[in-house]
Amino acid sequence: MFDKFTDRARRVVLLAREESVHLNHDYLGTEHLLLGLLRQDEGVAAEILADMDIRLEEMRRRVEEIIGGREDQSRQEPSESISFTPRAKNILEMSLVEARDLGQRYIDTEHLLLALVREGEGVAAVMLAERDVDLDRVRREVAGRRGNPPQS
Repeated sequence: MFDKFTDRARRVVLLAREESVHLNHDYLGTEHLLLGLLRQDEGVAAEILADMDIRLEEMRRRVEEIIGGREDQSRQEPSESISFTPRAKNILEMSLVEARDLGQRYIDTEHLLLALVREGEGVAAVMLAERDVDLDRVRREVAGRRGNPPQS
C-alpha cells in the first residue's frame, strides 16, 4: 500500500505510530496521522500547518482532552501490531485520490492533509475545524505552493 508514498509521507505514518505509542493508544487513528504531519517538519503540509499556526503540542493536548492518553503507563513495550482504524485506512486511500486529482502519481504530505480535512468526521478533522481549517482553504494553500489554480 505504501509503495505510492513519498519518503516524507511514509515518515508521517511512522511518526503517527510513535504518537500512538506515546499516548498509550493501541490503534492508529486520524488524530495520530495529524500529529505525524505536525512532526514531519518538511513538505507542503508542514508549511501549510505552520502558516495556519497549528502546533504539535497544542494538538497533542487536544487529543488527550478528546480521547485521553497516557493514563496506563504499565505497557512496557509497544505492540508491534498497532492497527489503523477504519477511518485512518480511509484517509490513506483518500490521499491517493487527492494525489490523482492533482495530477500526481505519488502521495505526499499535502495529500494526507487534504484527505484528513476532506474526510470531515474523524478526530483530526474535528480538531482542524475547531481552528477554522476547511477543505477549500487547504486546497488554496496547496495550489498556491504548487503554482496551480485550485480545482473544485
